[in-house]
Amino acid sequence: MRALVIIEPGKTTVIEREKPAPSASDVLLRIRIVGYCGSDLNTFRGLNPLVKYPRIPGHELGAVIEAKGQDVPAEWELGMEVTLSPYANCGKCSACRQRRYNCCRDNETLGVQREGGLTDYIVAPWQKLYRSPRLGLRELAMVEPLSVGFHAVDRGRVSDRDTVVVFGCGAIGLGAIAGAASRKARVIAVDIDDAKLAQACKCGATETVNPQTGPLHERLQQSTNGDGPAVVVEAVGLPQTFRAAVEEVCFAGRVVYIGYAKQPVEYETKYFVQKELDILGSRNATPADFKTVIQLLESGRFPANEVITRTVPLAEAGHALKAWSDQSVRLHQDPCFDGCLTRTCDAPVKPEFRSCGHEKHVTRWG
Repeated sequence: MRALVIIEPGKTTVIEREKPAPSASDVLLRIRIVGYCGSDLNTFRGLNPLVKYPRIPGHELGAVIEAKGQDVPAEWELGMEVTLSPYANCGKCSACRQRRYNCCRDNETLGVQREGGLTDYIVAPWQKLYRSPRLGLRELAMVEPLSVGFHAVDRGRVSDRDTVVVFGCGAIGLGAIAGAASRKARVIAVDIDDAKLAQACKCGATETVNPQTGPLHERLQQSTNGDGPAVVVEAVGLPQTFRAAVEEVCFAGRVVYIGYAKQPVEYETKYFVQKELDILGSRNATPADFKTVIQLLESGRFPANEVITRTVPLAEAGHALKAWSDQSVRLHQDPCFDGCLTRTCDAPVKPEFRSCGHEKHVTRWG
């Protein structure tokens, strides 16, 4: 079977590997859709400290069950389209003992600490699978990144009484926007790209701010009667947005960090005490987050097709990753055998390019 490997920073190749066989409690998945994540980009650029090379990337997956072990329940049928949680936890650390498996001390995510899904086949425990007969493979591949945003909203204890500001309108930021909107919160999206802000409105934001065209602080003060937002979700990973989250949130507010800063961040720490802030980290997602996102996608309230900007076959996935790095392109790729964009067609087709104003965020802001 084929697999895309990042050999070292900046270098990829497609290799042949032995097709895996499922154990008694595993399923064999034929991978049909893989979404590129910011962590994949950072691995390609040599900026992901959790990765050792060579590494097969990919953890946002849409797949088909091709075989299964004898202990897999009958409900998981051959030919079923699924996605999966890409996280593996130890079950023993302090986080796992609190049943917070998503932030396991020894977490291993597909494509990061262990080989990922940008290959023809993988095996996975059946307990990690999620399905929906109402969703296609593309939507299934979007469940994991949106779930990360939903988890941040849950960490922030967002309610219908809150005004929530989300910094960054990439896939995870859009998940946070949709998650907050689903709780009937008032959502203000912040980004430096107007096209992405327009996308945020389709995902549930009621107001937008572009800090390059207007003063952020004044706009947020005007929108909150001088209080500042109750919750700020940081989904960018820049020092200035890390600081802005603390500076702009209201007194007794909540700040949730999803993004990883690529350099040390200096704070004016008096705000922590004066405002008596709840400062929270948010890592990965829980089974409840996955199920909630699947329900959202089933409802049709999230513009799933519009947030995919480009589709390529597996043979071109390495070139596409380089193009994303070089030209700020956000994409999905389809590694099906015949090079097609859909599961059912037999004839090769050209890669599809669709712009939604979403791609610039990831490369500009990590």
